[in-house]
Amino acid sequence: MIILKTPEELEMMRRVSRVVGETLRKMEPLMKPGTRTREIDQFAEDSLRSQGVEPGFKGYRGYPATVCASRNETVVHGIPCEETLEDGDIISIDLGGLLDGFYGDSAVTFPVGTVSPAAQRLIEVARESLERGIEQARVGGRLHDISWAIQNCAEKENFNVVRDYVGHGIGRNLHEDPQVPNFGQPGSGPRLREGMVLAIEPMVNAGSSDVKLRDDGWAVVTSDGRLSAHFEHTVAITEAGPEVLTRGT
Repeated sequence: MIILKTPEELEMMRRVSRVVGETLRKMEPLMKPGTRTREIDQFAEDSLRSQGVEPGFKGYRGYPATVCASRNETVVHGIPCEETLEDGDIISIDLGGLLDGFYGDSAVTFPVGTVSPAAQRLIEVARESLERGIEQARVGGRLHDISWAIQNCAEKENFNVVRDYVGHGIGRNLHEDPQVPNFGQPGSGPRLREGMVLAIEPMVNAGSSDVKLRDDGWAVVTSDGRLSAHFEHTVAITEAGPEVLTRGT
């Protein structure tokens, strides 16, 4: 069941989402060679808690950390640890927060040091595919208008979207209906209505769309070992158009 948010609920989601977005923005200086992913995780938790926000991922279905830190071929759900970032890496940081019973969720892929032109292009296209998807998050449209816009943006640049993991509704629960695939036929799917809030999150691979799960039961990696980039925003559908709640300032 798709849960429509009231204006009062949407305002609560703005608050938590703003903190999530701003925290991700403040992390950028950490994305340099020698930084441990565990340090990134600690920074994120400290930043959230200092603003009265609980980590949204920590403990969720047993997840052990505040962020998902997914490096290079890791698509999503990489667990922070003692590994250090190296020059030329790319790393996706996915962050959720919980405040007054509502969640916010966002992700950014950062370059580390000097990355290859191919890696930089992958990041740019993944970011652009998110923006193209957001443009379609309008009252009266169809859910898969968002999906198709993401897929088309990625595939025209000879990249592939992950099909095994998708975006989602969000609100009092981190994951709500509807699922938001990153592929689909325009003009299909549920009608978009005012009050829907979606976590739109393209996962774009340099190679095959196929992925596999690592032995830790969390990290999802590309099946061919090539790079993957991931971007996400929490987006409210309003009569005035899509409102990106996690944009930050």
